Amino acid sequence: MEFFPVVADLAQLIAQLGQQARVAARQLALAPAAKIDAALNAMAAELVAAQMDILNANAADVAAARANNQTPALLDRLTLTPERIAKCADGLREVAKLPHPLGEILREWTQPNGLKFAKVRVPLGVIGFIYESRPNVTVDAAGLCLKSGNAVILRGGSEALRSNTAIATALSRGLAKAGLPAHAVQLVPVTDRDTVRLLGESVGLIDLLIPRGGKGLIETVVKSARIPVIKHYDGICAVYVDKAADLAMAEKLIVNAKVSRPGVCNAAETLLVHKDVAATFLPKAASALLAAGVKLRVDEATRTALGTLSSQHSTLISSSTKDDYRTEFLDLILAVKIVDDCAAAIAHIEANGSHHTDTIVTADAATAEQFLASVDSAVVLWNASTRFNDGHEFGFGAEIGISTDKLHARGPMGLEELTSYKYIVRGSGQTRG
Repeated sequence: MEFFPVVADLAQLIAQLGQQARVAARQLALAPAAKIDAALNAMAAELVAAQMDILNANAADVAAARANNQTPALLDRLTLTPERIAKCADGLREVAKLPHPLGEILREWTQPNGLKFAKVRVPLGVIGFIYESRPNVTVDAAGLCLKSGNAVILRGGSEALRSNTAIATALSRGLAKAGLPAHAVQLVPVTDRDTVRLLGESVGLIDLLIPRGGKGLIETVVKSARIPVIKHYDGICAVYVDKAADLAMAEKLIVNAKVSRPGVCNAAETLLVHKDVAATFLPKAASALLAAGVKLRVDEATRTALGTLSSQHSTLISSSTKDDYRTEFLDLILAVKIVDDCAAAIAHIEANGSHHTDTIVTADAATAEQFLASVDSAVVLWNASTRFNDGHEFGFGAEIGISTDKLHARGPMGLEELTSYKYIVRGSGQTRG
């Protein structure tokens, strides 16, 4: 495949992909569960078999990204390793082991006239998935859509086109070996930005659009889409360290939440600390964060609590602005603020957060329950890193994204979130008067 290919008629290309996906979706909806699982395992095997092809393609993508002076965070999201490919394959195998959602009877009842009603889980149909810079997501999306009986059209970013093409080729071989339609998983083979608009205008061909990436991408998708969209704009995730916190635990959690993968949406961007423990906690926690390369943006109360650290690390510690508490840095940058109490932490999160993921560190159960009940985010945690907002960690096998919407799906989107339902009514000749 030529990089980067040019297609004269993008509208025709997207329409063709949509029509092929629609045909494949009808076949998937009727495919036996065992056949779906066999395909997932075959796809995993093909990923492993194609490891060198995928790594070579990825190396070219990474080299191009470096030449374009992309950020370390993007390079981390883009880079594949043998371990990451193995994890992708394991994810497909995990999804294969999960219970099949299709056909599940959510509710059934009989009316006095003898009509028998059943509310049954069914596929959505065709899903359009638009994402940036993370080729492993290609695998997660394909696996979850297949298991839930949906066809998927994947539109990755230009920075990962070589990687995504190699991965999609391997996945297609797995589908073919299992006897399922090759068009169940399709990759948009060009990077023209107009394809994003065209996917969103594919009324009657695509049932749901899921964008996963930066705020700019998601805003573009939502602005032009004429079909339903599930999304989150930002991952402005906060960790609140309460006065009753185990401070050693709190230090471990904030370092993990910020440092382990700073370029992902469930990384912590804000640290809130109760005023009663700030002088004890902040110098030690800040030292650990600074040692990991984190730059701190702090309010004046935090600067005072840090003491001589502020002057010793003047290049890494700077004064915060209001915007810092409303920014998804996706980098080794953390906004820090001292608050009066849990209520103040909750108010700060409500005013500045993105309703994505927030956590409290405390040994006080009553305070924890106050936080869990009051913070209106998709995932709220007690004594655990924000990094656990992830489909794998929830036991979903994988995720296609994390939704901060409240209709249809919220939080990590696994198999159930990729389904709808229909009512099946069985009668014996009843008529309505």
